[in-house]
Amino acid sequence: MLDIVCLCAAWCGTCRDYEATFAALQSALPGHHYRWIDIEDEADLAGDIDVETFPTLMLAHRGRVLFAGPVLPRLGDAQRLVEVQLQAVAAAPDRVRSAGPANLPLDQAQAYAELAARLAE
Repeated sequence: MLDIVCLCAAWCGTCRDYEATFAALQSALPGHHYRWIDIEDEADLAGDIDVETFPTLMLAHRGRVLFAGPVLPRLGDAQRLVEVQLQAVAAAPDRVRSAGPANLPLDQAQAYAELAARLAE
């Protein structure tokens, strides 16, 4: 089971359009914890995450970040991303490590890790 989080903003037209796609992802791949977080309305939960591109997804397993970054607003892309991460978890559940996304500055990787830990509680 994964925590699948979409970080968005109400003012973002792409996010508003993606909301239906995110709901379709939930229907297509049930059994996970899905969370839509408006980074302004839920700033306390989002913490120090600085979203530059919307939509941004975070996938986590047991409080460990597997993926964090922007995605194209297409259902097939999100499904494939989730399926790949599920395969990695299934293949070696005890070896799943935080991706600490290499493309993010250290402070942002830590902010995502903190969010993942809060959601796992």
